[in-house]
Amino acid sequence: MNLGLAGKTVVVTGAGQGQGSVEARLLVEQGCRVIAVDLDVQAPAELRGLEGPGELTYRKLDVTQQADWEQLAGQLAGETVHGLVNNAGITQRDRLAEVSIQQLHRVYEVNVAGALLGIQALRPLFARGSSIVNIGSVAGLSAHYPVAYTASKWALRGLGKVACMELGPAGIRVNSVHPGFIETPMTSGANPRFREATIAQTPLGRAGRSEEVANVVLFLLSERSSFVNGAEIPVDGGQTAHGGAQAISDALK
Repeated sequence: MNLGLAGKTVVVTGAGQGQGSVEARLLVEQGCRVIAVDLDVQAPAELRGLEGPGELTYRKLDVTQQADWEQLAGQLAGETVHGLVNNAGITQRDRLAEVSIQQLHRVYEVNVAGALLGIQALRPLFARGSSIVNIGSVAGLSAHYPVAYTASKWALRGLGKVACMELGPAGIRVNSVHPGFIETPMTSGANPRFREATIAQTPLGRAGRSEEVANVVLFLLSERSSFVNGAEIPVDGGQTAHGGAQAISDALK
């Protein structure tokens, strides 16, 4: 499907692997000029040799560093940035009694402050019709056990709502996507019992694919979603739809 994204400039953070690299690839296939950023000095293997009518430029950028964002904004000065995908994120799986304040701060720096710094730095380059997509999580829609990660994704929701309110009058849309259990390098390190239990609570009965998240992101970046603003879209196979009632339903079968 042609989403009308050809020629648009989109910045994707955390683009070196997983969902971010897939988003970058699909955007290139749509004809976008993609500015893919991540921590590696050189472009990761997933971003090399992408084919499509668009083009990809890779830049090393630490989303927690304001100077890195200011440098990127300076390099793009005079251009229009049509989209920003705040995809960069880390997890931290300690539970309530074990997590340290230092761990909480580190997760917040990447998952929340990184998105805020990106929005602030690129704001002067956005034009009417530009779109920001924050990548949240089902952990931001429920009481997930990794407390630092969960708290950060709830905070990211708040950031997105404020940004939607403040940037809307300028014609800049801000939406959130909340993936469920997606097969990525990040989730590959999860406890197998976590994977099994999550899939058991997912009505579609399987894990998701990065492409399934990326397709929603592309829709939100496109003019096909031109009146979608402040939305929070779960891409979770129905995991959050039942609010925990599936276990009750299954027990009564």
